[in-house]
Amino acid sequence: MTKKKSEFRPNDFVVYPAHGVGKIVSIEKQEVAGFELELFVISFEKDKMTLRVPTHKATEVGMRSLSTPDTVSLAMKTLKGKAKVKRAMWSRRAQEYEQKINSGDLIAIAEVVRDLHRTDDQREQSYSERQLYEAALERLTREVAAVSGTDEAGAQKQVDDVLVSRAAA
Repeated sequence: MTKKKSEFRPNDFVVYPAHGVGKIVSIEKQEVAGFELELFVISFEKDKMTLRVPTHKATEVGMRSLSTPDTVSLAMKTLKGKAKVKRAMWSRRAQEYEQKINSGDLIAIAEVVRDLHRTDDQREQSYSERQLYEAALERLTREVAAVSGTDEAGAQKQVDDVLVSRAAA
């Protein structure tokens, strides 16, 4: 039986659905219940968190490489679109937004940012709307920064510029 070589390596940036962009700092072996497990050690610097993911489960749990620049362009294009707000109850919409954010799918995350973005002259956001918006915005910004090799402030400006241009249209 040949062992499939993992597509992830130390120093790679990866996206873990529930936490966003992290960096693989190492691959370690650990004995758990008498079995030796190989684990990716992923650091989420911003959240001061380290996650250990069994290498054989990485893709199964939805861990993926960073998006391609094309996907980032598509996400930016999504931001420019018109907000699609369903008439469902807030609890149902909030649940959908939460699922999109935790899907790790950059386009879905961009949809949440687009749908929850408010300009200064629009009605106030509720606390939970703002929480979801900020979570989605942070995920989007971190991945844009990692893909384009800029810092988060640069990526934040890119996203803001798109959202402002949309508001002006």
